[in-house]
Amino acid sequence: MTEDNLLSGMSHQGEDPVDNPIRPKMLDEFLGQEDIKSNLKVFIQAAKERQEALDHVFLSGPPGLGKTTLAGIMANELGVETRVTSAPALDKPKDLAGLLTTISDRTVFFIDEIHRLKPAIEEMLYIAMEDYELDWIIGQGPSARTIRIPVPPFTMVGATTKPGNVTSPLYTRFGINVRMNFYNSQELQQIIRRTASIYNITITTDAAVLLSGSSRGTPRIANRLLRRMRDFAQVEAEGIITEDIVRNGLQRLEVDEKGLERVDREILRALIVKYGGGPVGAETLAISVGEGIDSLEDFYEPYMIQQGFIKRTPRGRVATALAYKHLGMESGINENQELLF
Repeated sequence: MTEDNLLSGMSHQGEDPVDNPIRPKMLDEFLGQEDIKSNLKVFIQAAKERQEALDHVFLSGPPGLGKTTLAGIMANELGVETRVTSAPALDKPKDLAGLLTTISDRTVFFIDEIHRLKPAIEEMLYIAMEDYELDWIIGQGPSARTIRIPVPPFTMVGATTKPGNVTSPLYTRFGINVRMNFYNSQELQQIIRRTASIYNITITTDAAVLLSGSSRGTPRIANRLLRRMRDFAQVEAEGIITEDIVRNGLQRLEVDEKGLERVDREILRALIVKYGGGPVGAETLAISVGEGIDSLEDFYEPYMIQQGFIKRTPRGRVATALAYKHLGMESGINENQELLF
């Protein structure tokens, strides 16, 4: 596998290349996640004053919250090079060695989906992160010997949607742990207005409020919905995104006012109708709606759990009274019954 295959640029797997023009370049342009930004500013400034590489950074959180963007921002703030790849692209130890031996001093080296690193590559990464050296075996059999190849000091930035799947030895080598959370409505409105200004889109305040509430707390979804509303406004209206345009557009896209899409509602209906509200196992629930368990656990469930539609229990997934209410169904569940789960 060549280095060009390994380096995927800032639009790597799971990212929408259309988002590139609207990616913030500096921390002051990055909206939301104020506590994270405040701490990173201190860590970055301290590293610059000492003329050292920033300590290794572990980024975790649901997809679409800006982990890749934040890695690029850290490099820009530090004034250093960025290298971007993903764990599935690193097939053999020589792939990692090829990248690390060609980076410049204090480079920000970003690996997405770091929980999917192969054990041999992960073990090589341990030494590189701690000692800025690589263990390399020369020869075979009895004549084989290990040499250590120095690499420039660098900042390892690892991102994952499944922090629980990252091994403890790897996790403990990160000095900065950043957990990204869903954005609130006010933050999403600011992001929508910023994106609209970059795209020269006119959007009313009411439309931005409605759109933010349907974006699942995720900037990537907010920006994608904004682009679709722009299409509806351009073709069927006067180019201005109004509340009516958004309401009609969301209905046509099968997105409701809580941000639930058709598949989300199918999951809730299956949980309620087929399994009496639960508890039911995640794999069974995923099969019943024709989705993979990874999609269920990584994309659909986190938002619905945060919004209070689903509970995870030791026995399986359970629909809450709020889920029944949202679908307009009689639940027969009261608060005391929910506490039993």
